[in-house]
Amino acid sequence: MRRRAVLSGAAFVAAAGAGAGWWLRDDPVPPASTGVPTGTATVTRTDLSATTIIPGTLGYPGTFDVYWLGSPGIVTWLPRPGQIIGRGQPVLAVDNRPVRLLYGDRPAWRTLSLGITAGPDVRALETNLVALGHATAANLTVDGRFTRATYAAVRRWQHSTHQPVTGRLDLGVVTFQPGRLRVADTAVKVGGHASGDALVSGTSTTVAVTLAIPVTDAHLVHLHDGVTVNLPGGTTVPGRVTALSTVATAPTENDLGRGNQLPSVPATVTLGRPIAGGGLDQAPVEVRVVTSAVHGVLAVPITALVALAGGGYGLWTVDGGDRRLLGVTPGLFADTRVEVKGDGLREGATVEVPAK
Repeated sequence: MRRRAVLSGAAFVAAAGAGAGWWLRDDPVPPASTGVPTGTATVTRTDLSATTIIPGTLGYPGTFDVYWLGSPGIVTWLPRPGQIIGRGQPVLAVDNRPVRLLYGDRPAWRTLSLGITAGPDVRALETNLVALGHATAANLTVDGRFTRATYAAVRRWQHSTHQPVTGRLDLGVVTFQPGRLRVADTAVKVGGHASGDALVSGTSTTVAVTLAIPVTDAHLVHLHDGVTVNLPGGTTVPGRVTALSTVATAPTENDLGRGNQLPSVPATVTLGRPIAGGGLDQAPVEVRVVTSAVHGVLAVPITALVALAGGGYGLWTVDGGDRRLLGVTPGLFADTRVEVKGDGLREGATVEVPAK
């Protein structure tokens, strides 16, 4: 659903009907009895912004799968859905051996020990050993090479976590994930078999809004844009566009079911106050995006505009008992107000509007 600030056709028709036969005048016009009740409004100097609404989903973005990479075994422990798992903590256990979470941008694919070639997996291991306090920059160089210092740090970590102290990291002992993990689901139950499949799925721990922006609106949203998120219940929270794809994706079956036939551009909005989304997962929200804005302009209610017989628009200004029809140029329309420019128009002037 999109909301755009426009002057409704009814408002224009009413204005045109009321304004038929009017002309631009500089001399005062005595009040006329038109039979149409009128009121007044004040010309103000203000900031205006036009917005569009893009539907989104509030939740925990990202999908992370934890695979069992060791020999087939029996699952002996699983975390509960919603549990937050941090660096060094167990994600699951097979044959009573914990699989611990370490941070890294690619999965483990080999056993790490003395004599192996350097690689990003070794660098990730060394980074985690330092972060967990089992090594320091003084006694371990994080360079992706499995050295005697790496070997010693692995032994210290194994000793502190009650593992066999070997100085070798066997495949399946850890899982590398981008960061802290919020457990979403488990694919097996305790007592089930572990044999290479994904056993635990998770998400990030940060509440955010995911968007599927129709390609026709993609030009309205930019990376780092500030937005307003309308949460369920009527509350709002500021947010910022922190991820915006450059590739459009085809609509899914769910999109088609909601009537969205267009490709869309994925985006992520991070909440300015994450706690505001607490307890809400997969909740529908609205994201209000500012599409254009003006600052320090003169503005009046949209209903103050009248259509001139010769084209264009004007305002009836009221000064005491005098009325003048002043030609103006409308600018940005925003909600119920419009930017106006015109010779002789000043802040604080009184203009005529239809009575409420």
